[in-house]
Amino acid sequence: MNTRMPVSGALLVLTALVALSPSAATRIGEAEVREGPRGGPCFTISPREERLGVPDFRAVTVSDGARLLWRLSMPAERSFPLSGSMCVPYGGRVAALPHTHAAELETGKLYYLHIETRPARGKTMPQAYVARFCLTRQRDGSVLVHQIQDGERDGPHVVVCGTPAG
Repeated sequence: MNTRMPVSGALLVLTALVALSPSAATRIGEAEVREGPRGGPCFTISPREERLGVPDFRAVTVSDGARLLWRLSMPAERSFPLSGSMCVPYGGRVAALPHTHAAELETGKLYYLHIETRPARGKTMPQAYVARFCLTRQRDGSVLVHQIQDGERDGPHVVVCGTPAG
């Protein structure tokens, strides 16, 4: 199965879906990327978003902007509350849940996170949360997860992603 789609094509499809969606006015929430308990990236909603309400998890997708690298999803009839105190680790597999093989992530590359959710009952909240992140190699050889904040330079060569820190 070919999962490649040009970024401009993906944006066009996403724009068309949003325009046709009855909830087109729904805002996109802020996801959080942090170091997981066993190393590597782990994904959840930001503390600011959690204060607005805890959504129910549907799926998480990681891409490099051109191709899907990993996806984990819940069956339509099941879910769990996605609070900021928990996170979904990259490549995490639960035998009963649909998922794809997780491609190996490289240091210095920019990655895109997309979390799909269902609003909690009676709440108006985002149905998607997004973030950008990279892995940075430290001078001692270790690798750290770095979330790219909105104020940091856009584009595939975000400065912090390619520069050893420490």
